[in-house]
Amino acid sequence: MNTQKRYRGRFAPSPSGPLHLGSLVAAMASYIDAKKNDGSWLVRMEDVDETRTVPGASDDILRTLEQLGFEWEGAVILQSARKDRYAEVIAQLLDEGRAYYCSCSRSEIARSARRGIEGWVYPGTCRTSRPTITRAKAIRLITHDTPISFVDGIKGVQSQSVESEIGDFIIRRADGFAAYQLAVVVDDFDQDITHVVRGEDLLTSTPRQILLQQILQLPSPAYAHVPLVLDREGRKLSKQDQAHPVSKNDPLPALQDAWRFLYPEQALPDAGSVEEFWSYAVWSQP
Repeated sequence: MNTQKRYRGRFAPSPSGPLHLGSLVAAMASYIDAKKNDGSWLVRMEDVDETRTVPGASDDILRTLEQLGFEWEGAVILQSARKDRYAEVIAQLLDEGRAYYCSCSRSEIARSARRGIEGWVYPGTCRTSRPTITRAKAIRLITHDTPISFVDGIKGVQSQSVESEIGDFIIRRADGFAAYQLAVVVDDFDQDITHVVRGEDLLTSTPRQILLQQILQLPSPAYAHVPLVLDREGRKLSKQDQAHPVSKNDPLPALQDAWRFLYPEQALPDAGSVEEFWSYAVWSQP
């Protein structure tokens, strides 16, 4: 009997501005992968950091996706509506002794920490001192130095020792918001996501997410990280970069640009409409 789960992928933009080419590339890669595997494709708005959310951006992104011909399953989940769920998981980790309150400021960490792959490696100050809750600014997960390894669908074998390369990382921020690393793990589990195709800027985050999945005894999706679209200075495109928004009124050129970036060795779909583009794009993939 085949017990393998049916493919469920997702696209999870942050509503901090309009959809741009870099996000479209990630959306296209995940969409094509889901469709060619006869799977489902979901959309989620990663607005857990409400301080960066631009009013109206979620609706604008969804309208743009619709004009580009994307079709998703079910309702669009908003992280900002799931605060109670994140709080429940954070409380569980605290109760199990897997996490602790931290009162360290950034300047205090910088004075005693060393540089890692993503800034300062937290030195574990509050892991042993355990400040009172009233003094705490954040909540951190207790990590370990056993390597977290996985096979990325694009980048191949990856391995990271989270404790030595990242340190105990934040799962609830000082301002009370759940951290991205925790929210995405809980969301992927609750939405039964089996495959995550996203930008390679999140490749170094994946071991933290797998570690959380292991601690919470949750399954890990299959991961694949696509190359980033960079500007002329070699920087990742962002939604704040108003020079690269995707047009809702003339969607075909944007789809073709994303295709050229993802599949430079393959012929560009000869399409006169969005529908023709997708018919070729999905079924031409191996």
